[in-house]
Amino acid sequence: MKERIQGSICLFVTTLIWGSAFIAQSVGMDLIGPFTFQFFRCLLAILFLIPVSFLFEIGKCSPGESVRRWKDPVLWKTGFICGLALFAGQSLQQIGLVYTDAGKAGFITAMYIVLVPIIGLFLGRRLLMNDFIGVALAVVGLYLLSCTGASGINIGDICLMGCALGFAVQITLVDRFAKDIDGFRLNCVQAITVTVLSIPFMFATEKVVAQDVLSCWLPLCYAGVMSMGVAYSLQIIGQKHLPPTEASLIMSLESVIAALCGWAFLKERMTILELTGCALVFIAVILSQLPTQKAETASA
Repeated sequence: MKERIQGSICLFVTTLIWGSAFIAQSVGMDLIGPFTFQFFRCLLAILFLIPVSFLFEIGKCSPGESVRRWKDPVLWKTGFICGLALFAGQSLQQIGLVYTDAGKAGFITAMYIVLVPIIGLFLGRRLLMNDFIGVALAVVGLYLLSCTGASGINIGDICLMGCALGFAVQITLVDRFAKDIDGFRLNCVQAITVTVLSIPFMFATEKVVAQDVLSCWLPLCYAGVMSMGVAYSLQIIGQKHLPPTEASLIMSLESVIAALCGWAFLKERMTILELTGCALVFIAVILSQLPTQKAETASA
C-alpha cells in the first residue's frame, strides 16, 4: 500500500510539471526553433541528471559501484529504445506547439492514454467494449477540439496526434522494460538519445543564434530541469509501483493542468465547441482505463 501511495504521488507531481511545462514550451517557441529548444532542453536535463544519480546513492554504495552501474548494457539498450519513442513524441509536440496553443495541445497530447490499450492489443491484451467507446468519444472530441472552421484540422494538431502515439509507445516501453532499472539513469540515457538525434534536425532546419538561446534561458531551464529531468524520472519511478492503467489515469490529469495554465498565464480562450471537445477527450481518457483496471483487480 505504501509503494502504491508513493507511486501515485510521483505521477501526480509528474502531471503538475508536465502540464505547466506546456507554457514554457509554448513561450520558448516564440524565441527559438523546436529542435533547438529540444536540444538545449535535453542537454540541461543531462547535466542535471548525472550528478543527481550519484547524489541519491551517497551512503548506499561506493562511488566506484555508482560508476559501474552506468556501464550496464541493459540500461543503455532500454534507454535508447525508450529515447527513440520519446524523440518522436517530443519533436512532434514541439513542432505542434508552434501552431497550437498550450491548453489545446495538452488535451490532444492526452490521447496517449487512449492509445495505450490499443497498443496493448499487439501485446496480447484484450480490448473491451468500453475501450471502443472511449476511442470513439476521443475521435469526436478531437474533431471538435482541433477543427479550425472550414479549413479543418491544422498542421499543429496533426503533429500533436503523432506525438500522442510516440508518448503511448514510450509509456508502454517503460512499463515493460524499466522495472529493475534506476529511474534517473534511464531518464538520462533517454535524454542523451533525444539530444543526439536533435542535432542534425536542428542544424538542417533552423538557424541557431546564441543570443536567442540565452534569451530563452528561463523556459529552457524549466522544461529541461523540471520537465525532462525531474518529471520524466518521476514517471519511470512511479510506473514501477503502479499498474499501467492506474499510472495512465493519473497522468491524464496533465491535459487539465495544461488547459488551466494556458488560461491562467497565457490568457488563452477556447470556443464552446473546443471546450466540448476537451470534455469528450477527458471522458474518453478516463473511460478507456476502467475495464483494464477491473481486469487487473480481478486477477490480483
